[in-house]
Order: sequence, then structure tokens, then C-alpha cells
Amino acid sequence: MSTYSRLAETLIGSEIVKLGGIIRERVRQGIPVFNFTIGDFDSSIFPIPEKLRDEIIRAYQDGFTTYPAADGELELRDAVRHFLQRTLGLDYAADEVLISNGGRPLIYAIYRCLVDKGDKVIYPVPSWNNNHYTHFTEGEHIMIPASRDHHFMPTAEQIEPYLKEATLLALCSPLNPTGTVFTEETLGAICDRVLAENARRGPEQKKLFVLYDQIYWTLTFGDTRHVDPVSLRPEMKAYTVYVDGISKAFASTGVRVGWTMGPKELIAKIKAVNSHVGSWAPMAEQKATARFLSDAPAVDQYLHAFRQAVELRLRGLYDGFMQLRQEGFPVDAIAPQAAIYLTVQADLRGKRLPDNTLIETQEQATAYLLEAANLAMVPFGYFGADRNSSWYRISVGCCRESDIPAVIQSLRQALLALQ
Repeated sequence: MSTYSRLAETLIGSEIVKLGGIIRERVRQGIPVFNFTIGDFDSSIFPIPEKLRDEIIRAYQDGFTTYPAADGELELRDAVRHFLQRTLGLDYAADEVLISNGGRPLIYAIYRCLVDKGDKVIYPVPSWNNNHYTHFTEGEHIMIPASRDHHFMPTAEQIEPYLKEATLLALCSPLNPTGTVFTEETLGAICDRVLAENARRGPEQKKLFVLYDQIYWTLTFGDTRHVDPVSLRPEMKAYTVYVDGISKAFASTGVRVGWTMGPKELIAKIKAVNSHVGSWAPMAEQKATARFLSDAPAVDQYLHAFRQAVELRLRGLYDGFMQLRQEGFPVDAIAPQAAIYLTVQADLRGKRLPDNTLIETQEQATAYLLEAANLAMVPFGYFGADRNSSWYRISVGCCRESDIPAVIQSLRQALLALQ
């Protein structure tokens, strides 16, 4: 009999963290690595907004070091409400907004509040951590394999057969790991089916909720436009719970301020879970974030420059991969749409290494790219997709623009060495 709980014995640790350990060991040995695995930022490249930094310092100097309100300081909840109303047109009351220390505790609490053992949870693959949160709650995994044809976003037609009796539909746009987004047509069609399913259910049945993770929504490029359920279908407000925050929008992953918006009764339940876990954002950071979000010119100025810098890196890597493709190498990429991620392909299975070893698995391909090109990317298999998917996530949060030509050349040389 095991000493530990069933959850502890069966929970899979983060494979990205494991890959990070391999990368750190190479760096320790003095081997250079183009590390595009971490969904984070190098603060020397992407610092947090100057006003936010100054307000954090000021808040600590002013003695804001005690427990915050369990649902978040009212000043911040109001600032979040006004920010979302100004930018997205979303209208939420103060008691429909909850603050936490980033998005992760909120996602966990949402799962805990909605999913019982055996409940069906629908989510696309690849996607970030829905497999683990479903495991936490002992839900039934309903995985929707998304394809290159739809930029790895799920479609209403794929989802519809599984909606009956499902409890939760977990969606993310812009999507981690792909950096792609829902179109208005696709998300609207999904919402229509959710509304129809909830109308079908009797008063004794649990309703179907949509968890909508939009933590990257401020980072869209070109003609790409962020869409969300409630803006498209106002009736979805009764069945939608959002996850959002400053982590990715303002390169502030370590500041730990996130929020959720949803129906008042559900938000109260999430608050209860969070109060036992103690996942509050620090008081000083809450005060600072409230002051920053209330300064519309400072917010808009930062986002404009930030988007430009991120898009420049994504576009540079995309152009490099497409050049390699034109040269006949087995690579591909999807044009940047949003977030800090680029979806790329390296289809190396069936090739032979310089020592004549046949590449038979994507794990071998990933290892070769790290060894020969010093290029570290995250396979889509780490996000629930097929383990032999040849697609990868590249994250540019730690990428210097000046490194991009060297990255592409290093990859070119590694591909040239294959037989």
C-alpha cells in the first residue's frame, strides 16, 4: 500500500520544468542554449511598466504589508472592472470580480468549484495544463485534438458531440501554446451550442460552464482581434468564468496579480476555495496594480511598445523558419497572431543523424535540436497532443532580437547534417 495519496502517486510533474533542468545543466557546463521553452520574460529585455514598479515601491513604503481582503481590495476590483469596460466593453460588478495571486490558483479553484469526480471536462489539445487540472478533480477527460488546418484551435463541430452532460468546457484564446486565436465565427458557433445545451438541461441538472482563459488577450498583432464569449453572446454571462491578469499583459509574471470574472454565486464559491488555500495577491501589489490600471495613458503607452517588441521577435523567427522551408528543410510555422508564442514544426522522424542513427521518435528529434542546434523548444506532446507530434512552441519572452539570425543559422547547420 502506498504511503502517499492516490493523487500524489499519479500526478505528472511539469515536463517543461524537467526540460528546464536539462537546459540549466547544459548552461552550467558552458554550452550556449537558445532557450525558447519558458513562458516567462527576461526582465532585462521586457521590464515591467515603470509606473507599476514605482507604485509597488510606494505601496511597500506606505506600509501596505497586511492581509488583503479575501476577494481582493475593492480599489483593485474597481480598477479591473473599469479597465475591462474601457478596453473590451465587458461590464461586471465588484462582487463579480475576484483577485488572486495570478491565474493558476483561479483555474484550480474554478475546477474545484465546478467539477466533481467523474464529471466530463472538454478541452482542446494542445493546451496548457487542462489535463492536470482535470486529473486534480478526477474528472473525465474529453480531449479535442486540434489541427493545423484551424491553427490548432478547436471548432464547434468537434466539440458539439461531447457537450451533452459535460460540466466544463475549458478554452483559451490567445492559446498557450500556439499563440493563435479564435475567430468571431468559430467562438460564436461554440457559444451557440453551449447556450442550446444549457437550455436543454432540466432544473436539476448541472449547467455547462465555459472557463475562458484570456491571460494573453492584450498581445494581438496585425489584423488579429481578440474575441470573448460574453461580448459575442451576452447570454453567455451566466455560463462563463474568465481568467485574466497582469502576468503576461505587462510582463509581470512575478508580481502575481490575477483576476476572474463570472456569475456572482460562482465567484463567491471560488472566493471560499481561495480563502482556504490563501492564494491572495500581496496587498502592496494590489494597491500598485489598481493605481497603474487606473492610469489609462500609462497602460496604453506600455502596451503599444510591448506589442511591437514581441511581434518583432515572433515575426523574425517566423520569417527565418519560412526561409528554411523555402530552402527545402522539413520545417514549418504559423504566422504570428498573438501572445508570446510561435507555433513551429520540425518534422525530423525518418531522418538519420550524422552517426547514421535513425530518428524514430519526436523525443529523439527534440534531443537532437538541443544537442546540434543548441535550440530548446517545447514539443506539443507536453501539452496533451500526440507524443509524436512534430509541432513545437517557441516562447520569445527571453529572446533578444540580435539572437534571431544566429538561431536560424544554427538550426540550418543542424538540419544540413541530417541524412
